[in-house]
Amino acid sequence: MPPASDSPTDTNPGGTGAPPRNAPNSYRDSALGVFALLLAFRIVNALTLRTFFQPDEFFQSLEPAWQLAFGADSNACITWEWTTQLRSSLHPALFAAVYRVAAFVADVGGLTLPAKAELLLAAPKVTQAVFAALLDCYTWKLAEKVYGRGSRTALTTLALSVCSPWQWFCSTRTLSNCLETTLTSVAIYYWPWQRARERTQITPQHLGSISELRLSLLLAALACILRPTNALVWLCVCLPSLWQASRKLRYVLVREILLCGSAVLACSVASDRLYYEVWTLPPLRFLYFNIAQSLAVFYGKNRADYYFTEGIPLLLTTALPFAICGLWQTLQDSESQHPPPAASDDEAISRRILTCLSWTSLTMTVTLSLISHKEVRFLYPILPFLHLISARPLNDFLPPSPALNRKAFILLLLATNILLAGYASQIHQRSVIDVLSYLRHKHETRNNLSGPDSTNTANHILTNTTVAFLMPCHSTPWRSHLIHPEISAWALSCEPPLHIPLSERSAYLDEADQFYINPGPVPWLRHTMEDVQTVRASGSKSGQHWVSQDPQFKLGNRRQWPQNLVFFEHLEPVLSELLAGSRYRECWRGFNSHFHDDHRRVGDVLVWCLD
Repeated sequence: MPPASDSPTDTNPGGTGAPPRNAPNSYRDSALGVFALLLAFRIVNALTLRTFFQPDEFFQSLEPAWQLAFGADSNACITWEWTTQLRSSLHPALFAAVYRVAAFVADVGGLTLPAKAELLLAAPKVTQAVFAALLDCYTWKLAEKVYGRGSRTALTTLALSVCSPWQWFCSTRTLSNCLETTLTSVAIYYWPWQRARERTQITPQHLGSISELRLSLLLAALACILRPTNALVWLCVCLPSLWQASRKLRYVLVREILLCGSAVLACSVASDRLYYEVWTLPPLRFLYFNIAQSLAVFYGKNRADYYFTEGIPLLLTTALPFAICGLWQTLQDSESQHPPPAASDDEAISRRILTCLSWTSLTMTVTLSLISHKEVRFLYPILPFLHLISARPLNDFLPPSPALNRKAFILLLLATNILLAGYASQIHQRSVIDVLSYLRHKHETRNNLSGPDSTNTANHILTNTTVAFLMPCHSTPWRSHLIHPEISAWALSCEPPLHIPLSERSAYLDEADQFYINPGPVPWLRHTMEDVQTVRASGSKSGQHWVSQDPQFKLGNRRQWPQNLVFFEHLEPVLSELLAGSRYRECWRGFNSHFHDDHRRVGDVLVWCLD
């Protein structure tokens, strides 16, 4: 059983999260100081992140936010999930407000269009850095509630969060999972964990502040609106509390759950009514499409043991053995006899929190393993719990005066974390981000947008920059990184089989599939694009223009060849053969990855420009 405190300097041994009545504001001041340091750390984290992780980081948040902020003419990419009302508008509404504020600041400050573009790029990153810092801070505060204020084990929990490669790689991204994880951690901290001694029921005096309970429930409800699977966490937390509560307290808890849940649901419904212009309930539609219609499977299946053999190891990396040990210790403690009569309420609370979080982590992992479509980030909400559970074994392994070999082992683990975080955030899948900066800067240079009059687009006659992304769908961000609406781009699509019966879906091929499968990209390009003769190097420009207008070469709704072709190295031999003798020349190349689970994405990213 974990000690309530492991530091002789604790001002409130076993602490329940609130400072003693006779204590000054020193703890609050120190907590603010810790948060300020964490915020600075995460801002640096966010602004130095250079790699691609998941398209949902952009297409489920920033793209609809861009359209909300700047209108339909801004040319944001709105995917099928938004046209079928599967997502809550609350998340993009947050970033839409951030975009509007950033644009206002840029206009008031008289920034040039390239400088404004950089500000619009940075604004959502800094916003998400605030949530990432809150996640670190409340993971630490929850650890202090378990292990004691100022305790060494609580600081170990904070160190695990700060030094986590996954946190560095993922926490500052604009994924709904990241906001969900922060909301869950804060809500768990404010949950009324207080409990009377053995063999007594929870009574109203142990409920704590009603305002804290309501804050917890409001944040929990918001997390469930953003990600309906978050309800699994709160079933594990609420059901034991309701079971152990007295009849009077059970009534209070149910009342507050209904009150707070209804308030958040009403806000969500109103927001979605404004966004979609129809009455809709995205969480229910999300469950219907992904479970009843099995559309999530369209984006991949995984083995039943995926979360145990790959998911959790990726989340925890070097903390994995300590998490396994911590889970084992906690579950063994929970199966043992009740705490002895001499045990304090604080020790009982500590034991209760650890047991609940352990079972929540296991329940979430097992339940999500039953769903065919699996991604590591779906387990992200339990990572703070696992860090807290890992802290006690790690603290025992590294006592105040550890042996030299143990120090060396911990330093090796830390170095491994730094290398993993550096590689994942600076190297792996970097060029799919860098290529958009290249295209944006090229467009700005071409239109002389860095000049003194560039703050006013009315002073410019802007020419379009055309781009085609011949890549697997959603391989790059979109308008949130291209910024300028005059950059006209298209990419291979991958809409799911929304209106096709289950029995016929196995034969369904989206546009990206049709591009890559046999007989290969060349027939697709010849059928979809204008004749290659329109971009041949031979002949005068006027002659090429008239060739492009000739019905013999321009049939149906074929696409024109763009000024910029963007593709992975995998396609270079194919396009070199097809476009031999054309006016396309390689104008940019960037390294993207040493390995990838999709062979089409391995290697460099190339841009061919039309002379």
